[in-house]
Amino acid sequence: MIILETERLRIRNWLETDRPLFAEINADPKVMEFFPRQRPREESDALMDEVRTRIDETGLGFFALALKDTDEPIGFLGLARTELEPHLPNGTVEIGWRMAVRFWRQGFVTEAGQAMLQHGFEKHGLAEIVSFAVANNARSTAVMERIGLRHDPSRDFKHPRVPDTTPHLQQHVLYAISREQWLTR
Repeated sequence: MIILETERLRIRNWLETDRPLFAEINADPKVMEFFPRQRPREESDALMDEVRTRIDETGLGFFALALKDTDEPIGFLGLARTELEPHLPNGTVEIGWRMAVRFWRQGFVTEAGQAMLQHGFEKHGLAEIVSFAVANNARSTAVMERIGLRHDPSRDFKHPRVPDTTPHLQQHVLYAISREQWLTR
């Protein structure tokens, strides 16, 4: 099922044939630079199964991101409810993404992210969408800014699921955009 399309991209449900790309992303040290660890194939397959089943009753979740012309998967992107109490109230919706390195620097995440924000505000009637990343993850924060989110330092937090063995990955910055801000940009 196709969730939405842009000029060059398709955001759709996961297919079994997407597993190699999902595994590639999760094993790539460059993609996973700001995560505590890379995942071997078995763990990546289990994570893909979890991501596929975590699409909630409202249709929010992380979906496959594919090239529109060929349907080749290039990564994932979506809106999902967070579970980060007390840092973020349960039900807060985040926009997130991850993409294979060979597709970086082509504007794909910006294009899909802008469409996903519109989808979230128009179709789902969300009041706010947030995104967060490791404090020095300049690539991700640059995308957040390009799609219209703004840093809210008062909401930065130490990520509770990042282990003490990787303290340099614990501090996260939070970016957000409200429905009102989105409507007036």
